[in-house]
Amino acid sequence: MKNYGLRKRILNNELTIGSWITIGHHSIIEIMASAGFDWLTIDLEHSVIDLSKAQELISQIQASGISALVRVSKNEEVVIKRVMDAGANGVIVPSVNSVAEAEQAVASVKYPPSGHRGVGLTRAQNYGIGFKEYKKWLEEDSIVIAQIEHINAVNNISQIINTPGIDGIIIGPYDLSASMGFPGEFERDDVVAALEKVKKTCLENNKNMGFHVIPPDHTKLNEKIKEGYRFLAFSLDFLFLGEKAREEMLKINKK
Repeated sequence: MKNYGLRKRILNNELTIGSWITIGHHSIIEIMASAGFDWLTIDLEHSVIDLSKAQELISQIQASGISALVRVSKNEEVVIKRVMDAGANGVIVPSVNSVAEAEQAVASVKYPPSGHRGVGLTRAQNYGIGFKEYKKWLEEDSIVIAQIEHINAVNNISQIINTPGIDGIIIGPYDLSASMGFPGEFERDDVVAALEKVKKTCLENNKNMGFHVIPPDHTKLNEKIKEGYRFLAFSLDFLFLGEKAREEMLKINKK
């Protein structure tokens, strides 16, 4: 199991920047990895990527020298166990809204006594011959990020970020605003107040906080860096592709 030190950087509140993979093709991985990201997250919640393809993409990301995270489809033991067995460096768990759900996410990643994950011998454990090394790596370097994307999570943010084994959080702005009844309306006072509560709590507790900046616009990312966010997802594969294509097409003089 390769260790790229991402967890230590997260726990030290160092800035790391990654992006989202929704197109299950090795060329996408190669192109995105060449951009200089610290990590890439394979999205199993809102894409058609299956577990077999996810394992291939995990391997390709790690072969590029960066960390491979997986945003799992739900906070469920078997789903999390299978992507970790496939060799993921860690998971981003959607809709973590309480301490109990945070504890469930951690327990699904870690072996006993820290968790209750069952033991398998697959890619992560080097197909049986690397179990001892993997067991040590899992305890020290595997990553668990709680996704904050519901107003209930905002209300419980202090307890969630202080749950043992939760290494950091990342805000999903679309779902968070949707949970308040206003999907995509990020400028509303109540949505802004919810975001500010998460930020203030994380800063006061010196906990790593993240945000998914959807537009492929570096100025938006720089704004979040200035606000103190340190685990930043920068856009998605298809938006980088589509925005650049549209931008350049609009500049063409067709007369």
